[in-house]
Amino acid sequence: MKLGSQDNGCSLNTAGPDTVLGARSGTLDRIHSDFALYPIHAWNSVFATTGVRLPVWPALASIAMGILILLPGTWIEGWVSTRTGLQGTGSEPLLIHYVNHAVMLLIAMLLITYLSRGHLSEYGLGKPTAKSYVGSALAWGILWGVLMTVTDSLPHFIANAPSAGTALTDRSIVGWVGFVGIVVGFAEEIPFRGLLQTFLMQRSSGRVRLMHYDMHIAGVIVALLFALAHVTTFWREPFWSAFGQQVYCFLLGILVAYWREKSGSLLAPIIGHNVSDLTEYGLMMLIASFGR
Repeated sequence: MKLGSQDNGCSLNTAGPDTVLGARSGTLDRIHSDFALYPIHAWNSVFATTGVRLPVWPALASIAMGILILLPGTWIEGWVSTRTGLQGTGSEPLLIHYVNHAVMLLIAMLLITYLSRGHLSEYGLGKPTAKSYVGSALAWGILWGVLMTVTDSLPHFIANAPSAGTALTDRSIVGWVGFVGIVVGFAEEIPFRGLLQTFLMQRSSGRVRLMHYDMHIAGVIVALLFALAHVTTFWREPFWSAFGQQVYCFLLGILVAYWREKSGSLLAPIIGHNVSDLTEYGLMMLIASFGR
């Protein structure tokens, strides 16, 4: 979040409880600073964390819910793959990937309904309560899709090996467009930014600031969990492609977590996620068509 004004007179001599870090619009902010490279309100602030309090049980509960969301879908995907003969090569995603994400979404919605006692808007399932960030989601989604394409495809080009998911059959194209352009955003953002981020935000405290932007520490933690949820790519992709995916999943996770917190809704995260994946798929299809 950009600050409306800058105050060069702010200074921080010691970091500890009840340290007065600075003033904004004449209001003093008393913040417990656990770690700060620079005064958080100073004009030259680069990075800081303040007031971080993360009890053990919400952290463990978040990890447990993440596992509960991911594993059943993976097991069912494996079972469906075995029964149908579809081994998830990328050319026929119409069944196994849809099933996997449908299970994820179902479990997440059940947990959200239980935890919110039916007040789904508390978990981002409603209209934005502030700036929507939809425009940012569209623009950043396209940019991120380009970066993802380079990261995922470049190692395959160097190795002269085709990447998965580039079959140009009508069934494959329709299946992938529906999956990455509609399903993925809902099935991944509702569990991570809806369920896990909200759960942690309600049970922990702390802010992370990078220059003029700040967000709840829960968004960063969930972004890390989101990246780790894609760690299996190390087992089937070239190392640098898998490593690059970890990096962009983490950074994208922070970006969509910021939109979710500031807008109070999952609208921008879902749109941004879908647009980025759809952009990557479109570029991969374009590259594959030139290689025919």
